[in-house]
Amino acid sequence: MITILSFGGLLILYLGIGFAASMKGRETPDDYHLASRSVPPSLVGLSAIATNNSAFMFIGVIGYTYVAGLAAAWLLCGWIFGDFLGSLLIHQKLRKATERTGERSFGGVISRWNGADMPTWRRLAAIVTIVSLGTYTAAQIVASGKAFQGALGWERSSGIWMLAPILLLYGAFGGIRASMWRDVAQAAVMLASIGMMFFAGLSAAGGISETIAAWRAIPGFLDLTPPALIISGAGGLILFALGWILAGLSVIGQPHVMVRFMALGRPQQMMAARIYYYSYFIIFYLLATGVGMLARLHAPGLADAELALPVMAASLLPPALLGIVLSGIFAAAMSTADSLVMNCSTALAYDVPPDRLQHPLALKAGTMIIVAAALVLALQTDAAIFDLVIFSWSALGAAFGPLLILLAGGRSVSQTSAILITATGVAVALAWRGAGFHDMVYEGLPAIAAGLALGLALSSGKQRRFVSG
Repeated sequence: MITILSFGGLLILYLGIGFAASMKGRETPDDYHLASRSVPPSLVGLSAIATNNSAFMFIGVIGYTYVAGLAAAWLLCGWIFGDFLGSLLIHQKLRKATERTGERSFGGVISRWNGADMPTWRRLAAIVTIVSLGTYTAAQIVASGKAFQGALGWERSSGIWMLAPILLLYGAFGGIRASMWRDVAQAAVMLASIGMMFFAGLSAAGGISETIAAWRAIPGFLDLTPPALIISGAGGLILFALGWILAGLSVIGQPHVMVRFMALGRPQQMMAARIYYYSYFIIFYLLATGVGMLARLHAPGLADAELALPVMAASLLPPALLGIVLSGIFAAAMSTADSLVMNCSTALAYDVPPDRLQHPLALKAGTMIIVAAALVLALQTDAAIFDLVIFSWSALGAAFGPLLILLAGGRSVSQTSAILITATGVAVALAWRGAGFHDMVYEGLPAIAAGLALGLALSSGKQRRFVSG
């Protein structure tokens, strides 16, 4: 009961913050989707990283580290480095293009980057966005189910049914401004939760030297070389690391993250936003990797590695603190799922129909449709959260990443070329995963490389207005 009260109290706090923030917004489409492009860099940076650090971190990454051990450090280093590279290449130029085009959706800004619209590509981009982010939303809902399953022994479906109506409540409270303020509150609880678990796990293991000795006793746990490489030796390790760098770079194709930077007050504030974003990112990811390794000591022999954090929390923490950790996992799931659903409904209303649906009721209806579809998928799937998120992330990175790199680099791309680039990237990512190579090299590496190579061949160096066909 104490655990539920602790969890419920923080949940009410999140809802209250979102409601208060929604009262400060203006009843305009631009404010609903982009907060009138007036958000300070501190809020942009912390909201973006809270949205990025979804329940994938608490459940998926910790589960992956539980199995892989120290080799998970390649994921940590590669992902952050690739993300930073993407920020240097794209973020400020995307913010400028948002203001220049006057568009509110991520796909809309890309479509009108150089002036003329690409309506057919825009609808294709919307379909990719809705399918990928819908799957991503299902992963967040599954994560909430696993949190309650591992920590309290509930049926997984109980946590799943709990998150879905909360997402509908979130959607009722005022657009991206409310979402970003909730993100900041949730980011604080997420960091507190993961920090609490790290120090509790280290203390329960007897300290630093005892912990390292226990890790050494697990065969291969402290090896830096992953067990499955596409080719043996240094070449395979380089490809493995490069794949995770491309996973980090794929952030430029994630509408739910990039829309935060599109809402920044001025493009010149991007550096300040980066400081908040990467300071939090590095600290959180280091702690999550440490918790994943510690969970192997405190919850050994799990059949489902993605239950590692909640099982470890239940074994080490008193009920009140367990409620905070559960709230942290829920906060991670909600901060991401809320933005995912909002971006899906925006694409559904703005980019799919010939005439944009700007009435608030249309956006609310879109939210309900997306949440219902994600709920059905979450209840039916047996896939790991790690796999669901990586699939969605790679599809979006392959669909939009190469095109954004070309546009930011001053290349001119026709609508036909844009369609071929997007379709090729997604097709290669799906084929790579279907062939089973994704465990050895992240599918985004061949997919983005293929899209870029095709794009360089089809585009011209002189930037001009887009043309149809």
